[in-house]
Amino acid sequence: MAGDGAGAAGLLLLALAALVAAAAAESEGDVLLALRATLRGPSGDGPPAPLDQWVSSAGTGPCQDPVWYAVRCSSNKVLGLRLEYLGLQGNAPDMAPLAALTSLRVLSFANNNLTGPFPPGLTELPALKMLYLSRNRLSGEIPGDTFGAMMGLRKLFLADNTFTGAIPDSITSPKLLVVQLARNRFQGNIPDFDQKDLQLFDVSHNRLSGPIPQGLRRFKAASFEGNTDLCGAPLDVACPPSALLGASPDSDSSGSLRVLMIIAIAVVAFGGLLAIIGIITALMSRNKDKDEPADATETPGIAAAKMQSTADKSIKIAQADSEQHGVVAPVPSKRGGRRDGLVFLQEGRERFELEDLLRASAEVLGSGNFGASYKATLVEGKPMVVKRFKEMNGAGRADFNEHMRRLGRLVHPNLLPVVAYLYKKDEKLFVTEHMVNGGLAQILHGGATSSLRLDWPARLKIIKGVARGLAYLYEELPMLTVPHGHLKSSNVLLDADMEPILSDYALVPVVTPSHASQVMVAYKAPECATAGRASKKSDVWTLGILVLELLTGRFPTNYLRKGREGTTDLAGWVHSVVREEWTGEVFDKDMRDTRSAEGEMVKLLKVGLGCCDTDVAARWDIKEALARIEEVRERDPADDSSTASSYLSDGAGAGAANDHPHSLST
Repeated sequence: MAGDGAGAAGLLLLALAALVAAAAAESEGDVLLALRATLRGPSGDGPPAPLDQWVSSAGTGPCQDPVWYAVRCSSNKVLGLRLEYLGLQGNAPDMAPLAALTSLRVLSFANNNLTGPFPPGLTELPALKMLYLSRNRLSGEIPGDTFGAMMGLRKLFLADNTFTGAIPDSITSPKLLVVQLARNRFQGNIPDFDQKDLQLFDVSHNRLSGPIPQGLRRFKAASFEGNTDLCGAPLDVACPPSALLGASPDSDSSGSLRVLMIIAIAVVAFGGLLAIIGIITALMSRNKDKDEPADATETPGIAAAKMQSTADKSIKIAQADSEQHGVVAPVPSKRGGRRDGLVFLQEGRERFELEDLLRASAEVLGSGNFGASYKATLVEGKPMVVKRFKEMNGAGRADFNEHMRRLGRLVHPNLLPVVAYLYKKDEKLFVTEHMVNGGLAQILHGGATSSLRLDWPARLKIIKGVARGLAYLYEELPMLTVPHGHLKSSNVLLDADMEPILSDYALVPVVTPSHASQVMVAYKAPECATAGRASKKSDVWTLGILVLELLTGRFPTNYLRKGREGTTDLAGWVHSVVREEWTGEVFDKDMRDTRSAEGEMVKLLKVGLGCCDTDVAARWDIKEALARIEEVRERDPADDSSTASSYLSDGAGAGAANDHPHSLST
């Protein structure tokens, strides 16, 4: 009996622990949902679309499978929150409510469009270890005590904002490893950071003044450039005695000050002596022959030296300017060529400089698994898109350049050509034309944020263009297992005539392999989950998913999954509808006036299912898929919907669908 009682008590404790864990999960979910309610995405009328995945229900929370977007967990608690590249607008939210996330150690709102003052409430997060707010438009002074309680703070990124005032003295956590404050408007002296473990320190391009503290002189001059009133090592700018008098004392400051004062007195005395000598010389020169010509010209050697000096300075200025924007700008080389500049891929296209893009008015278009995209309107008024790729180290520089030349030779009306690119070790930039109607995903799933409406003819036109572009890639790039690799609705752009234009294609050879297998859509095909690798038909699977997405208007959850979790959620839903009732409910209700085309819509639905077959051997190849798509028409051949309507209403397709999707017929 005693044993039974102990066992019951143990079960009770386990049940109580489970209830406590569930309550904690729900409370953390409530905190994040409250935070989401305060955020505004690119459209300005609500939270950004990726956060729609944040859904809380009884017994679940942000760390349950699937883990919420942008959330990092440890031991079923929220450890990190990385709300980056979401195009967030408006003032930064109050961070105080996040104190309820007791395990939160990493917080990032970097690479957005946040404005207004420094985020309030951060003093309520003393356990924070990493804070990322770079590349926003935050402004104003940072309260001096903001970081005082963060004794465990290790990394602080505030670069590329417009903060003013003094650098808070409280940014002196004993465990600091990284301090990035570049490209702001901080003023005054630099606090004395003397942490021995500090690995990166950057206050370049601010408005700081005074001597560089002793504890920071071990860093390179680039960490302090762009502050015209800073002096002392490592800068090649000597500090005047007045600056040293105001400096923090160090081991050798008193001796240095005494020596400098003696030198200053000597310089003043010597200057007075030179003035007297100058006056005497001027008086004597009056007796010389006034017709003697004055040598007012420079020798060719002196002029050339000055020109070379000016050129060298301009190179340094260009390099400094490029560094403050995080990219390497093209600068003149000794031979008059270009080094690390934009490489244009098509002959006859207009040329522009990287500086033109940097100076252009910019707008954040969005971000994806590889990086952010920006719309840059050049002075001439032509908009271009600059896309940053950070996980693109799958090939060395020579192989990368060769692959880009290969892509430059591709010409097809349904492919978005890469106009130019920039190679840098840690990231790459692609420059393309801007498509006025944006991405298909935004139109399909953007709701009120999109004013465009896609009827059946428009959707058929889009899928035909996509299939033609994909087939062209298979023909021109036979050496690639997946010639596209990342076909999804957000990578299908629409031009002014609503023609589909494929982007982000043929990147597999240059993307870091581990990243490609984690995020590229072709690697979510079922064969990647079973065999661990993509096949020639993996792109066809993504085409099928896109067909079903267009017809149903449903967003494929496949896109949200990380790694090789190949599922056919959307295809599975379509099959379930087919098995249960096979009614017109499968089609997007936004397709109006399509009764006379229902038979053709069923044909295209069959194509989608044929392309999504989990059996790779049975799945259609690209040639068959294109041929079947080309057969689909805007209206039934006889312009009579009776056959298709009866097919959709009387369940005739249900039994056939249970056997194989290929057996569906009209």
